Formats: sequence, C-alpha cells, structure tokens
Amino acid sequence: MLDINKIRADFPILSQKVNGKPLVYFDNGATSQKPQVVIDAISKYYQEIDANIHRGVHTLSQLATDAYEISRAKLQHHINAKFAHEVLFTSGTTFGINLVANGFASILKPGDEVLVSALEHHSNIVPWQMLCEKTGATLRVIPINQDGELIMSEYDKLLSDKTKIVTVNHISNALGTVNPIKYMIDKAHEVGAAILIDGAQAVPHLKPDVQELDCDFYVFSGHKMCGPTGTGILYGKEAWLNKLPPYQGGGEMIKEVTFEKTTYAELPHKFEAGTPNIAGGIVLGTAVDYMNAVGFENIQQQELELLEYGTKRLLEIEGLKIFGNAKEKTSVISFNIEGIHPYDIGTIIDKLGIAVRTGHHCAQPIMNFFCIPGTIRASFAFYNTKEEIDSMVAAVKKAQIMLSYK
Repeated sequence: MLDINKIRADFPILSQKVNGKPLVYFDNGATSQKPQVVIDAISKYYQEIDANIHRGVHTLSQLATDAYEISRAKLQHHINAKFAHEVLFTSGTTFGINLVANGFASILKPGDEVLVSALEHHSNIVPWQMLCEKTGATLRVIPINQDGELIMSEYDKLLSDKTKIVTVNHISNALGTVNPIKYMIDKAHEVGAAILIDGAQAVPHLKPDVQELDCDFYVFSGHKMCGPTGTGILYGKEAWLNKLPPYQGGGEMIKEVTFEKTTYAELPHKFEAGTPNIAGGIVLGTAVDYMNAVGFENIQQQELELLEYGTKRLLEIEGLKIFGNAKEKTSVISFNIEGIHPYDIGTIIDKLGIAVRTGHHCAQPIMNFFCIPGTIRASFAFYNTKEEIDSMVAAVKKAQIMLSYK
C-alpha cells in the first residue's frame, strides 16, 4: 500500500495553487510531474560534473561519462534488454519512431506494406506516411471497435508477406486502451515482419520486458515517467540496429572520417550523433530508480482504484459519455458532456484549479471514428487521490450548469 501523503510530499508542484485553488493535476498523459529527487539530480549534475562525455581524458568528463553509461545500464535492466548497446538515448518517443522509419527507407520498396493501428498518436502515423510516400510502400490501418479496442480478426487478415513492419502503441494516449501487443508481436513475426511498440503511455504504469515481449523496437519518453523533458529511449534488437543506417551524421557516431569514405561507430554510438542531453540521460536513470522504489505493483493498484472510482463518479453526471471502454484499460478517462464543447468545460474547470487535457490529443483519426471534435481527458498518476477526483467532478458539474444556462 502506498502512503499517498508521503508520495505527494515528494512532488513540490502538487502543493501549488492555481487560480487561487489547490492544483488538481490530471494531465499526466501529457507529462508527469517530477519528484524532488529528480529536480535535485539535474542541479547536482550542473553543479558538480558538467562536462562533455565519451572523449575527455579529464576527470569531470570521465565522471559524466560514467554517470551517463550507468543510467543506460539502469534503463537496460528496467526493460530487460539483452545488451546495453540495444538501449539508445533519444530526445523522446517521436525521435525514436522517426529514427526507425527513416532507417526503413533503405529497406522498403513499392508493393511493401506498413501496418499502423487506428489508435495511434500522430507521431506514430505521420513518420510512416512520410516513409510510404518516399518508398512507394502502402500504409494499412488496423481498425477499432466502438469500445476503442483493436479488432484482432482484422489485424490477422491484414498481415501478409507484403507486411514489412507493424507499428502500434502499447497503451492508447487518447482512450487508455491496453493493446494485446504480445499477440500482435507473435503474429507479425509469423509473416516475417518487424514490429515497433510505442510505449510512451505504458512506461508510467508498467515495466515492459522487451525480451519476453520479443518486440523488435520499443520506444518511450522520460518526461511521462517522472523524468526530464527532452529524454527518451529507443530499444532495438541488436540485429535490427546493425541493419539500419545511421539517422544523423556528426560527432560521436563515426569510427573514421576521410573525404573519400567515412565508417560508422559501433552500437549504440552509431545512432547517438552530437552532444546528447547528458543531464537528461543521467537523470532519467534517477527517475526510473524513484519509480522502482515506489513499486510498479503499488502504482498499478493505486491507479486502478482511481480509474474505477473516477469512472463511477463521472458517470453520475447527466449527459456524460465516456469514450474508450476497453476491457483492458489504464488510468485514463476520455469523456464529453452532451451539447457542450470539451474546450469550454476545460477552460472553466481550469479556473477551479483542475488541469485536464481537451482536444483531439494528437489522435484525430480516433476522434473522426467517434464523430466528435475532441474529448476532455483526465489521466491519473499514482500521486493522485480520490478527493481530487471529487473536486474534478464538482467542477465539471459546475461548468455544466454554467454552460447549459440559456
């Protein structure tokens, strides 16, 4: 069991007031808040060991290099990658997806197919569209049902020997649906296709085991799991990372440079051109340590309770509809109130200290499927409480009364 007051005390921002009201932060799907230990670790890096890494003989450079590579090893163990060099530091999920899509430009040819799901964030749609435009490959879409679940029988039909890569999120950012990725990975491999899992929304809630999953690529961001912005991880199986060409050219990713020919560094440096976000990479390890200390079983228990309680309380509101009622779901509730635009509700409840996300959540195809302009999304983290949900429900009811008044 979590001592919720002790946990909340770790996050300085949670004691803030917004518009004169206590902050209720329910926009965790966009970014999580940061515990004091993470904030302190950023300052500590800049105060004590700020130096460029990997090439310096001086003490600070070696200390910074050690801290950076220790963090890589932490992330390797966290996701159970076989080798540390399969764990690439990136600026975030979007960068990781683009790196892989760019690499597949040298593999795909006209007639090949890329499968994406109808549940994807734009950052897991657009890079593949660009790839298909460049290569002449065809983009195919795995459809969803009215509960916001992928239709596996349709996925099975779409797979063929033309399928070269499947790309799907572990958990939907807009609806909270947990996808059956193990099944999807195994099925993709049956036709010889690679598969990329977008884990941006999963890693705040669970520990992915990439060897057990057997995925070819797994991408996620640090800022959604209590880490700094501008950080992320791309896991790729060694064989695939060796097969793909470098994404960017520059310092660090080379073995030898001449005007006649340049040879590339070994993994992971082949994909880590230029000076990285050193502080961010180091502190991402701090964030992972923090979340493991809290314990993912505890996190899941707390968030499941919040999801169940929040769903029950919101459905008490007349005219409220929840979008995304998958059997497997994480702590995200996307909802609308009949006759009221989600933006209007979001604006009013912000004045009451409630931070939610309104709009299409970078998932316009999902909104088009449900024929709506967007939703109000409340996304809960382990440091949220049932009392905060009560405050949100009261605020939404108040907004409903104000906006229904003719």
